[in-house]
Amino acid sequence: MDDSATSRVKSNGVEDDDDGLTGDEETKLLGDGETRYCQGGLKPVLNAQTTLTYEESLLVIDVGRFHVLLLLLCGWAVSSDAIEVLSVSFLLPSATCDLHLSSQDKGWLNAIVFVGMMFGGLFWGSLADHSGRRAVLMWSLAMNGIGGLLSSISQVFWLFLLMRFISGVGVGGSMPVIFTYFTEFQAKTRRGSMISVLATFWMGGNILAAGLAWLVIPHSGLGYFSTNFTFNSWRIFIALCTIPSLSSAILFLFMPESPKFLLQAGKEEKALDVLKRVHCINKSDNPFDISRLLLSSDHKTGKSVILEESVEVSQPEGCCHFSGMLNSSVELFRPPLRFVTCILLIVNFAIAFGYYGLFMWFPEIFNRIDKNGGTLCEPGSGSTNTNTSSNSTHIDCTQPGNIVYLEGFLTAVSNLPGNLLTIVLMDRIGRRILLCMCSQHHLRSTAFGIQTGIARIAAILGNIIFGVLVDVHCAVPMILVAALMSFGGLMSVQLPNTKGIDIH
Repeated sequence: MDDSATSRVKSNGVEDDDDGLTGDEETKLLGDGETRYCQGGLKPVLNAQTTLTYEESLLVIDVGRFHVLLLLLCGWAVSSDAIEVLSVSFLLPSATCDLHLSSQDKGWLNAIVFVGMMFGGLFWGSLADHSGRRAVLMWSLAMNGIGGLLSSISQVFWLFLLMRFISGVGVGGSMPVIFTYFTEFQAKTRRGSMISVLATFWMGGNILAAGLAWLVIPHSGLGYFSTNFTFNSWRIFIALCTIPSLSSAILFLFMPESPKFLLQAGKEEKALDVLKRVHCINKSDNPFDISRLLLSSDHKTGKSVILEESVEVSQPEGCCHFSGMLNSSVELFRPPLRFVTCILLIVNFAIAFGYYGLFMWFPEIFNRIDKNGGTLCEPGSGSTNTNTSSNSTHIDCTQPGNIVYLEGFLTAVSNLPGNLLTIVLMDRIGRRILLCMCSQHHLRSTAFGIQTGIARIAAILGNIIFGVLVDVHCAVPMILVAALMSFGGLMSVQLPNTKGIDIH
C-alpha cells in the first residue's frame, strides 16, 4: 500500500501507530474498495470493480503457505550458491598435492568462481529483466550444479579451474535474480526483514559446506583410486555440494513467474492469475476479486499511463538483447540513480575484497597454523615452499587433520549472531545503517547484477593479492582488508534509507 493512501487509520476501532494522521480521520479508500485493519497492516475490502496497485494486492494475498514454500525454496537456492562459492576454500589443504597447487594457484582457484560470477551477474541479471526471473533461475542453477559436478571428476588443475569458472557463471545468475524474485512477492511492510531472513540462508549454506567438509574430507581412504583416475574424499565433497543447486533448478519448474515482472511486461491478466494462485495457496480470508491491477499509485492519480497502454516486453535476441543490457546499465549512472549507484559500488567493493579475500583463505590459514605449531606469519611457512638455490618447488602432501575443518566450521557458525540481529533490526532502523541494498526501480535485476559484478572484481583481486602476499607475511593482506572495510563502512553513511518505500 503506497504512502499516500494512508498514514494512520482508525478502522473498526484499531489504530495503526506507525503513521502520521490522527485516529479521528476517516478511512481512506483504496481503488473502489474500503480499507480495514487486519493482521499485518491495512488491507482493501474488495468488490468486482476494485482497482489495486501491486503493493496493495500483496497485502490482499496475505502471508501464508506459499510464502513459506517460497522462502524455503529460495533459501535452498541461496544456500546452494554459498556452498558452491565457499566449498573451494575447504578443499585447498587436501587438493594441494593432487593438483600440485602453489599459493598463487590457490589464489586463482579461490578467485575463478568470482570471475565466472562477474560475467554471469551482468548477463543473467539483465536477461532476467527482459525474459523473466523463473527461467533464468532454473538455467543458472543447473549450470552451477553441472559445472561443480564436472569439476569433481577433473584430474588436472586447468580443467578443474575451467569447470569452476562455468559453475561461477551459474552462481552469478542465480544469486542476484533469486533475491529479486523473492522480493517481488513481499509487501513493503515486511520486505526488509524477509530479505534478511533469506540472506541468512547464505550463512546456512556456509555452515552446511563447513560441516560437510568436516565429515567427509578427513577420510582420505574414502573413494575410488586407480592409476589414471582418482575420486577421493575431497572430490566426493565437491560432488555432494552440487545437490542443492541441481535440486533447486528442478523445484523451480513448479513455481510461477514473478507477477511483478509480468505486470511490468504489460501482462496484467497473467499477473492477476499468479496472484490469485498465491492467494488460493495461502487460503487468505480476504477475497481476491478485482478488475484491475496497476503498477503503482502513480497510475491511479494519472501521473503516468495505465499499464494496459504500455508496450509488452518482447523476447530479446542478438544485438537487440545486447542493446537492452547496455541501455539498462547506462541508465543506472544517470540522475537520480547515479549517486547511489556509485556509493554502492564503493561499498560493495570494500566488503567483497575484505570478506572473500580473507574468508576464503581461513581453512588454508588454519592448516598452516596446525602444521607450523601455531606459527603463521613467517616467510616460507606455507604448504608450498621454494628452494631458491636449486630453483625447485616442494609441495607438502601431508593431509590436514580434523582440527582444520572443525575450526572452519566454527568460523562459519560465528556469522550466526550478526545475521539474526540484522533480521530483527532491518525494518526498525532502516537499510542504510545495516547496509542492505534493495533496489526500487524497474532496473533492479540489472542494478543487482552490476553491483555483484563489482563485488566479484573485488573478490578476485582480494584472493589473488592474498595468494601473493600470504607467503611473505600474513599481516600485510590482513591490514589491507581492515583498511578497505573501514573505508566502506564510512561511505555507507551517504546512502539513502529505503525503509517503507514502494518498489517500482
